[in-house]
Amino acid sequence: MCPPAIETDALRKTYGNTVALQSLDLSIEAGTIYGFLGPNGAGKTTTMRLLTGLSDPTSGTASLSGTPVGDRRSIADIVGYLPESPPLYGEFSGREQLEYVVGLRMLDADRTAERIEELLAQFDLIEDADRRISGYSTGMKQKVAYIQTILHDPPVLLLDEPTAGLDPRAARQLKESIAQLSEAGTTVFLSTHILPVVEELADTIGVLYDGELVAEGSPDAVTERAEADGDATLEDAFLAVTSEPMANR
Repeated sequence: MCPPAIETDALRKTYGNTVALQSLDLSIEAGTIYGFLGPNGAGKTTTMRLLTGLSDPTSGTASLSGTPVGDRRSIADIVGYLPESPPLYGEFSGREQLEYVVGLRMLDADRTAERIEELLAQFDLIEDADRRISGYSTGMKQKVAYIQTILHDPPVLLLDEPTAGLDPRAARQLKESIAQLSEAGTTVFLSTHILPVVEELADTIGVLYDGELVAEGSPDAVTERAEADGDATLEDAFLAVTSEPMANR
């Protein structure tokens, strides 16, 4: 039996007396698109940093595809991480940025060159691929950042606000890419404030509030938590489970 693609056991992070994440337990199967929601300061970015090994937990454990997260080198090929502020070099062209990632990850240059061209074309970047990134729009930078995140075909993707700065066409392209990757078996851990993106893509939703997972389940199951009429939306549910009285039940 294959281990969960993402698994945490009592994962906790504190900064002094401040609790950023409280005893988080997750078990996410391969191929799942997991929508990770929560208000600002809930602990979503902290969770992603713990899952990538960029931050060490105060206690508890995390693993990706059965590999403990503690050693960042051991999970480098397993995970692709798109942070909210992606690391890009303005003096590089889009193509040079991607070629740099190929060298950094020691990927097969010949095989990857074809994939780079396919992805540049998919995201309408061919004509601008040799321009410096410093002259790109926010949306163009976001597309390059997403491409470099998936370039090594990781089985687990952690995406923090992936549609930020994208126009409707580009957002649609990215959502289609996420859906296609999931269908091929990639696990996507998706954090965003744009609830329609989660409603459209997610198989499972988890809602974090004040560092604690206060709701988890299918979109329909989480929506039922709104305790409203049959027309309740995911927004209704999100507001309900992140209100003080509900979250403290």
